Amino acid sequence: MSDTSDAPAVDNALQKFRDMLAKDGYDLSWAPSSVDAGKVVVRIEAGPDACEDCLVPQPVMESIMSQALAETSYGLERVELPAEH
Repeated sequence: MSDTSDAPAVDNALQKFRDMLAKDGYDLSWAPSSVDAGKVVVRIEAGPDACEDCLVPQPVMESIMSQALAETSYGLERVELPAEH
């Protein structure tokens, strides 16, 4: 498992997106990659009242998350979106 000493920085970098997605009924979480110690996996899960049309396509979401993580020592491995996206 990777070193998560920069976890507060990752949380801070993703917080504004966590807040925005929550308004549309989604939860954003992240975990260190099991493949690459320098990367994280961002998961977006739909709540019961999630706005299905509110998520951007996966390539756009990955670009947004990559840019957000640029402030940290981590890169993005991938974004996991709800199954219908």
